[in-house]
Amino acid sequence: MAPVDALDARILRLLLEQPQTSVREYARVLGVARGTLQARLTRLERDGVITGTGPRLSPAALGHPVLAFVHIEVTQGHLDEVGDALAEVPEIIEAYSITGGGDLMTRVAARDNGHLEDIIQRLIQLPGVVRTRTEVALRERVPYRMLPLVDAVGRAAARPR
Repeated sequence: MAPVDALDARILRLLLEQPQTSVREYARVLGVARGTLQARLTRLERDGVITGTGPRLSPAALGHPVLAFVHIEVTQGHLDEVGDALAEVPEIIEAYSITGGGDLMTRVAARDNGHLEDIIQRLIQLPGVVRTRTEVALRERVPYRMLPLVDAVGRAAARPR
């Protein structure tokens, strides 16, 4: 995987700021040939830097305003099985293997606290799950963002070595 350079960072910034603009317009704004831009986008996708282009959706606007982080402790040797089972629970919008307290951390969207309890009860019943610990989010303080990271990577790439 090639490192992201300063032009790549400018491309990524533009994609984040103006996600519905055409490739031709991106090339014009950046002052690069359309073919150059397309080649860069293809490489960034191939290298896994760009992982998707769809819209970010709001669970709250979809009727699931309760956000919780559920830590799951798993019986040794059952991490993959539990991870696969989590993928079958539609209210789990992310799940990660973690270090520290627990083996997995999930991000769960629920309609209300009762619905959250139902989801947790479903998780507890999964084969291989020992226990769960739940933390309910009260307010989003820093929304999902990539622009500050892209800018930092771009500044680092532009510095002389």
